[in-house]
Amino acid sequence: MSDNDQTATTILLVEDDDLTRRFLADNLTADGYDLLVAATATEGMRLAETRYPDVAILDVGLPDGTGLELLDRIRESDGVANRVDRDLPVMLLSGRAAEIDRIRGFQRGADDYVAKPYAYAELQVRIAALLRRAAVRRRGGRMRVGPIELDPGARLVRLNGELLHLSQKEFALLQALLEEPTRVRTKDELMQTVWGCRAIGTSRTLDSHACRLRHKLGRDGDRFIVNVWGVGYRLIDGPGPSS
Repeated sequence: MSDNDQTATTILLVEDDDLTRRFLADNLTADGYDLLVAATATEGMRLAETRYPDVAILDVGLPDGTGLELLDRIRESDGVANRVDRDLPVMLLSGRAAEIDRIRGFQRGADDYVAKPYAYAELQVRIAALLRRAAVRRRGGRMRVGPIELDPGARLVRLNGELLHLSQKEFALLQALLEEPTRVRTKDELMQTVWGCRAIGTSRTLDSHACRLRHKLGRDGDRFIVNVWGVGYRLIDGPGPSS
């Protein structure tokens, strides 16, 4: 979805603070988004089940629970008894800015984590990024981040336009990271996606493949694929074409 094509985009906003809720709702509406607004986790879940938002913004501290608990319910949805898209892009808003709090948010399945206070302009950019990544997942077609282009159908990867030769597991690992660039993918997630098992006791297999993948990406590899210590890996949407 382009940045100008926002009229059909619905955002679920769950925020219990009246002033913050009104501020965000007014500005997001002015930006052309359709808003579903709730002040409690219960109402937020009801709206998620019945109105099918494109992205959710959840405050972590809510009067009848937490945004993390609401996130858990979304991620555990089966789409039948609980009619929520379990892959719904979710942004957490929190007054806690410590690294451990951010890590816990990503471990629970958040796509983004924004600490208060924040600038609205930053929120705009982050929402647009969530929507772009969601659009890529829906298309299931070619994915491009910086100088990397991956074609799942043809199983081809290009770096700055040149074919990159990857093993089957390296390809699958890169695809998993490209599907959600900038989001931390936990080691358990990546092991399940790429190898079909959980990272029990050790993640040396994952780490060694990530190391080889970095090497094949050349001089940008180390800063492009980032190891988030104790959590997993993420792809940084930063480096441009190499000269």
